[in-house]
Amino acid sequence: MKILMRADTHYSIVVSGSEYEKPKYTFSQILAAIAVSMGSMIVGYSSAYTSPALVTMQNSTSISVSEEEASWVGGLMPLAALAGGVLGGPLVDYIGRRRTILFTAVPFFVGWMLIATAKIVHLVLAGRAICGLCVGIGSLAFPVYLGETIQPEVRGTLGLFPTAIGNIGILICYVAGKYLDWSQLAYLGAALPVPFLVLMFMIPETPRWYISRGRNEEARKALQWLRGYNTKIDNEMRDIALSDAEIENGSSVREILNMKYMKSILICLGLMAFQQMSGINAVIFYTVKIFKMSGSSVDENLSTIIVGLVNFISTFFATALIDRAGRKRLLYISSVTMTITLVVLGSFFYTRDNLNLDVSKLGWLPLTSIMIYLLGFSLAFGPIPWLMMGEILPAKVRGGAASICTAFNWLCTFTVTKTFHNILVGIGPAGTFWLFGCICFIGLFFVVICVPETRGKSLEQIENKMTGRIIPRSRRMSSIANIKPLPSGC
Repeated sequence: MKILMRADTHYSIVVSGSEYEKPKYTFSQILAAIAVSMGSMIVGYSSAYTSPALVTMQNSTSISVSEEEASWVGGLMPLAALAGGVLGGPLVDYIGRRRTILFTAVPFFVGWMLIATAKIVHLVLAGRAICGLCVGIGSLAFPVYLGETIQPEVRGTLGLFPTAIGNIGILICYVAGKYLDWSQLAYLGAALPVPFLVLMFMIPETPRWYISRGRNEEARKALQWLRGYNTKIDNEMRDIALSDAEIENGSSVREILNMKYMKSILICLGLMAFQQMSGINAVIFYTVKIFKMSGSSVDENLSTIIVGLVNFISTFFATALIDRAGRKRLLYISSVTMTITLVVLGSFFYTRDNLNLDVSKLGWLPLTSIMIYLLGFSLAFGPIPWLMMGEILPAKVRGGAASICTAFNWLCTFTVTKTFHNILVGIGPAGTFWLFGCICFIGLFFVVICVPETRGKSLEQIENKMTGRIIPRSRRMSSIANIKPLPSGC
């Protein structure tokens, strides 16, 4: 074996006389990541909508919304996303990853238009339900598509695009919410599916799905487009075909419950649980309410913009670090950061409400705590559970297992969002944030004990490790595709 070095972003490996050339990335892969991530922007916008919108909706003369109805406006979207997660699994298997994502664009538009033109709260709820259904389907399909199209060397970086661009959606909603009312915000939401639809028409289906349907020539064309037209793809095509030959199309409940797959599924479920039980969506959905409740000296609408900006910027730190530091190390940092900031935030409310001390000079503390909390969350626990869902779920049960994990994530989201107000009333703000902090601390031990490192590994290598499968000798040589270029000085 000899390694051929080049001055540009490509490198080549020669094995037994055949050249195996792999670029670190191509414009095609970046375009695919951006196209899919535009759907994530709509997801982020949908999640953040209730924070600025509910304030103007409850004060509106054009529509009447009670406190209970307002909680359903916030809670119905993740509940519908749960159903979307269940529906998304069969869809990505039977009609394809790309087509599943593509088909969410029109319902997103319809849902937002229902909200924008609503004169009664039931139409708002119907629009939120339709958007939530698409959010659940997209949340499942985005990581599956990217996991099957992006190369291992940059799968972490490009795999975080949905989170980064999703955070842009949150930021757009917060900024616009300072100037627009609930109806105008919904009209803006209806405009977002347009560029998403256009970009999705420009990218292909995943090669793995084509091969699973026996459409090998289309798979070759898709892989060639993704890797670049000057790239040798024979070895990668062979790996995908061999992997597909070991599985059957689709996955039954019996297969999903097979013990050799349960480890991967339980790790994904655990990551999803700790992601949502950290309280993130309660913070995102009710940011304005939290700042009003805290009596912060900073204007609550300005606070939400700052929060959205921090949420957006912090994802770039994760993008820069994830393929260098690895998944586990970032998850450690994320858990510790969220635990500390939630304890501090809870202590602020405890000091104010139970010790009756003057905290007027600490009006900056809630905003600072939430900013650092979001920084920690966006660094790892926000994007990595979705990224790893596309990495560690075995190919044979990927659609069905991803459906279960996505539905479970949105069940947790609904539970936290819908009960947040009740928890606040029951144990107070201090107890609520301390509860979330304890969950984040327990999540740290879960990561240490259970979560594997997947940085730089192909999907086949990850699956072999997770299921304990022996790699045939004929396939071991293909793993050299993960060899990094040597430094120029070597």
